[in-house]
Amino acid sequence: MAIFVSRMKTGFDNNKYLKIQSEQIKKRIEQFGDKLYLEFGGKLFDDHHASRVLPGFQPDSKLQMLMQLKNEAEIIIVISSLDIEKNKVRGDLGITYDEDVLRLRSEFEKVGLLVSSVVITHFNGQSSVDAYRKRLERLGIKVYYHYTIEGYPNNVALIDSEEGFGRNDYVETTRPLVVVTAPGPGSGKMAVCLSQLYHENKRGIKAGYAKFETFPVWNLPLKHPVNIAYEAATADLNDVNMIDPFHFDAYGEVAASYNRDIEIYPVLSALFEGIYGESPYKSPTDMGVNMIGHCMSDEDVCCNAAREEIIRRYYYALCNLAEKGTNEHEVNKIALILKQAKLTTEYRRTTVAAHQRKDIYGVATAAIELQDGTIITSQTSSLLGPSAALILNAAKHLAGIPHSTKLIPEEMIEPIQKTKVEYLHGHNPRLHTDEVLVALSMLSNKDENCRRALEQLPKFEGCQVHSTVMLSEVDRKIFKKLGVGLTCDPVKKGE
Repeated sequence: MAIFVSRMKTGFDNNKYLKIQSEQIKKRIEQFGDKLYLEFGGKLFDDHHASRVLPGFQPDSKLQMLMQLKNEAEIIIVISSLDIEKNKVRGDLGITYDEDVLRLRSEFEKVGLLVSSVVITHFNGQSSVDAYRKRLERLGIKVYYHYTIEGYPNNVALIDSEEGFGRNDYVETTRPLVVVTAPGPGSGKMAVCLSQLYHENKRGIKAGYAKFETFPVWNLPLKHPVNIAYEAATADLNDVNMIDPFHFDAYGEVAASYNRDIEIYPVLSALFEGIYGESPYKSPTDMGVNMIGHCMSDEDVCCNAAREEIIRRYYYALCNLAEKGTNEHEVNKIALILKQAKLTTEYRRTTVAAHQRKDIYGVATAAIELQDGTIITSQTSSLLGPSAALILNAAKHLAGIPHSTKLIPEEMIEPIQKTKVEYLHGHNPRLHTDEVLVALSMLSNKDENCRRALEQLPKFEGCQVHSTVMLSEVDRKIFKKLGVGLTCDPVKKGE
């Protein structure tokens, strides 16, 4: 093992963020008068990307910010008919978008936020979508349809007419702040906001639109590691960070934006002019309310974390390609991003440590960087896989237990292996991380070392791990639950 200076520090002032972000949204509501439709991009209460690249940012920070406005706010959840038909799945949660709508509603209501309705977009008479609507209505949820508009978003004349937005259901709202969110990108959040502006204007209600998009951070340089990390995170969407030309023309100031916002802005501006008579915004950047760039307390910490995230995304894409063989473009794009950021995978110290140990022992290995910068390594054995061994090695180190101490006796491991192979017809007799943790738990009542080792698990939060083989789903889930940032070489076990 080796000791290094820790990079696991806080680089983001979360309390400051909660304060100034809610203040900024209040100002925007006041700017428009009666009502503000706030398009909320990204994840509201489980934004782990932001927490990884901005250490100190809490995954539910945006939710906590909204909680400060909960008496003024209501939420509309948007889902596309196309995603319902395709049974589109959230990659991070493994559930379909239609099920995620119910999950989101439940989570919002648990903390006292009002979810007033669900809007189903791109409706074209699909029977499966109609069945989904009936299901929601049986649960007491108000549901509205918005329709596909031919030529959207470029046919402004049609969009801004009774045959365009005018065909959509008018979504009834009661509060000054209407947050429009969705299970994922492409749901139609922006179109819902604009359709509502059209209908509100017809009814004599002064309503405005703003956009809350966490990344790219508009007041950071385009090639800042935090912004580059966002580009890596959205490689599958083919997003590209760009300077906002409209903002520069209007103010002479450089602001970071991305291709989709810049491409759609002329259309938005024309729609605003059609609805209001003039556009309230001179640039895509003007539409945003994001204050996250004002809350970085240690830029070096955030830069280091962002570089780690770029590499993590690269390994994630490589492993996806090895498993599914479908995303070579994504791998190539992130590889280019790595070069642009002047990074190699060796920047990730756990990667270097795991590879060094593999070179010595010639078997699958793993390495973890603890919160104090200590690097702990492990290798596969006849009893344990590398990740299971790693958890034991790290827990022993943190608890001050000698490395030579055997926490789980061999006579306990062997019956588990026999069950896995002979009775459950498994091919891998080695214990996974969950099996090791269960064994430790069983022993902890009578064994002081096992109890102390288990007590160290909260200290894994924020640590980094690299494995020289792709881990099983069980092992990946355990590391995720422990709050560990995991990367793996795109090598299947046994290769």
